[in-house]
Amino acid sequence: MAVTSKPPVVYDALWEDRDVRFDISTAQMNMRSGERIIDLLDSVEDTKGNNGDKGRLIVTNLRLIWHSQSLPRVNLSVGYTCIINITVRSAHSKLRGQAEALYILTRCNNTRFEFIFTSVIPGSPRLFTTIMSVHRAYETSKLYRDLKLRGAIIHNKNLRLLPLEQVYNKVNGVWNLSIDQGNLGTFFITNVRLVWHANMNEAFNVSVPYLQMRSVKIKDSKFGVALVLESSVQSGSYVLGFRIDPADKLQDVVKEIQSLHRVYSSSPIFGVEYESEDRPQTVEELIIENPQDGVDIVNDDEQSDAFAAYFADGDKQKDRPPVYSEELGLAIEKLKNGFTLSNLWEVVEQK
Repeated sequence: MAVTSKPPVVYDALWEDRDVRFDISTAQMNMRSGERIIDLLDSVEDTKGNNGDKGRLIVTNLRLIWHSQSLPRVNLSVGYTCIINITVRSAHSKLRGQAEALYILTRCNNTRFEFIFTSVIPGSPRLFTTIMSVHRAYETSKLYRDLKLRGAIIHNKNLRLLPLEQVYNKVNGVWNLSIDQGNLGTFFITNVRLVWHANMNEAFNVSVPYLQMRSVKIKDSKFGVALVLESSVQSGSYVLGFRIDPADKLQDVVKEIQSLHRVYSSSPIFGVEYESEDRPQTVEELIIENPQDGVDIVNDDEQSDAFAAYFADGDKQKDRPPVYSEELGLAIEKLKNGFTLSNLWEVVEQK
């Protein structure tokens, strides 16, 4: 496969599902194109960072947004890609006392954060069921959003369609310019991605969502005029080359892909499907008006404190170096001072 690496290029990209951010602006809380509110959970406490402060949890198809009801600029945004684990355990809430809470462990830029959300309303399971179900729907729909090499996407020369996918064109006689003699295959052009597979080996394939396309152009190559696709920095900055004969057919295919890319960019399909019973409100209806909106307040000390409150391992920002454990016979992360392996297995009851 004609895959070469390129130096990273800085440009505006999707961040909502791939980042953890604190105290974001109202503009960043608003839904981006293709993002939609799936559910709204009122009376949710951010037990980890703002214990005792009642807030609102907004569940979208890309992330979780929590904000304080009394001070909306105190908020956080958790992208689903960052989530490592979701569990339900007991936590001490200032608003409810000891109660079942949702623990969300995340990893972002080599830093682990833990979030604990507690529903102030007793007996309401939506906090647990909705978030777990939406995250599961996100995890099982990655082909809508991520570039995939050599995946199980072709069966008997046909594309395995995603639930919201439609094939617009099938193009035969497409040469992949990966090796000196090329490799003959087929294009599937759909409403969410471009797929190529080798005719002699279905497992030799690539699936490129429009979301991860940086550009699609016609360029000269050592094989002659070719279609050159550059992927986004997020997907690895790959360059894929394909040749289609005759030249007129190549021109038509490139125009079709560029057109579908523009259409998709204006109204992306992220593939996360979950229907709640109640119609969610818009972000504009949800967020309480803040007299300080439009004014950027920068306080490095406050930002640092808010950031540190969610560290999953106290004040640790980076993983400790690995060391060999004679007790386990393998390499483990170096323990904090004063801790032993036996300490890690002890369960301490919260008072």
